[in-house]
Amino acid sequence: MSLSQLPSRVQLIDVGPRDGLQNEKQPVPAAVKIELVHRLQAAGLTEIEVTSFVSPKWVPQMADNAEVMAGIQRQSGVRYSVLTPNLQGFEAALQTRPDEIVVFGAASEAFSRKNINCSIAESIERFAPVVQAALAAGIAVRGAMSCTVGCPYEGDVAPERVAYLAGLMKQIGVQRVDVADTIGAGTPLKVQKAIEATLPYFDVDHICGHFHDTYGQALANTLAALQMGVWNFQSSVAGLGGCPYAKGATGNVATEDVVYMLHGMGIETGIDLDKLVDAGAFISNFLGRPPNSNVAKAILNKRLG
Repeated sequence: MSLSQLPSRVQLIDVGPRDGLQNEKQPVPAAVKIELVHRLQAAGLTEIEVTSFVSPKWVPQMADNAEVMAGIQRQSGVRYSVLTPNLQGFEAALQTRPDEIVVFGAASEAFSRKNINCSIAESIERFAPVVQAALAAGIAVRGAMSCTVGCPYEGDVAPERVAYLAGLMKQIGVQRVDVADTIGAGTPLKVQKAIEATLPYFDVDHICGHFHDTYGQALANTLAALQMGVWNFQSSVAGLGGCPYAKGATGNVATEDVVYMLHGMGIETGIDLDKLVDAGAFISNFLGRPPNSNVAKAILNKRLG
């Protein structure tokens, strides 16, 4: 692919406040989460995944979902999304006026059973009324497709499984999907095959890359997706996050690292890297550890001179 065919602009969704913080053992107060969202939007992020309306029994870190949504000073032009696992979660989310809800399914049967206790087909069927209710309320719907290249229980996931899941998502009215490498085991060609398997159901403008950096492949996978014309990506400030049901999966790719790479390639993001590094340093300081981002560490060290 020639350079001229790469996207000239990339839209990033920062999932740090939700996907990033959901597994933190220490409670993160609502005020800190709100401040993180404010810092991300001040850095130029125009899509932020804020919280999840799941049972606090399962994810105690997200029990303050309504408080966080109410506390955000919303900026026009910024899209705030929330995860809604069922109709009950959606009804609670609806009160907080999200711009987009996220439903989810796995391309791996074993992961689906471990994660949400039902088959892939059953899981998507459960989401049908949620999607319909959101669309009726004028709220956008994104479908997160997890384990699209690898699964902690099944190993490699065939592209046919990804196509099957994408088809089910399309059927229930999902508007765009994330092709997610949940355990970070994917490599560039595998990621391209997963995206290729999604294309019959969602065009390239409605596909989002979501890569974890467990094996250090996330930036290479991002480049592989860019080469296919994908221009929407999810990342997490300071590389926060993992998945409670994906053993050994480390954080999402750090937003700082993705932005540095894109800017170095002449691709616009609308993000101020210095302010983004500050946002990552803010949450990392609260958590008492350095940011899980090579770029953030390099910039912070450079500042120390």
